[in-house]
Amino acid sequence: MAKGMVVIDEDRCKGCGLCVMVCPKQVLQLAESRFNAKGYRPVEGVNPEACTGCAMCAAICPDVVFTVYRQKRKPQRAAAVV
Repeated sequence: MAKGMVVIDEDRCKGCGLCVMVCPKQVLQLAESRFNAKGYRPVEGVNPEACTGCAMCAAICPDVVFTVYRQKRKPQRAAAVV
């Protein structure tokens, strides 16, 4: 499975929660006890090791707060035929 990483610009987030709803691996949630510079509860990563880098969060975000990185898969070697 691919590994990914999401970088969040929390100060631009308005806390709409769209990214939380579309994340298939439940990597994101809205902060419960803190606020960003604009007074919103920003999205935060809660399960980063589960991220696959699918970029669904970035695609749906109206405020473009996500930068998504994805590791390339290593090529699998062909099995030897005997």
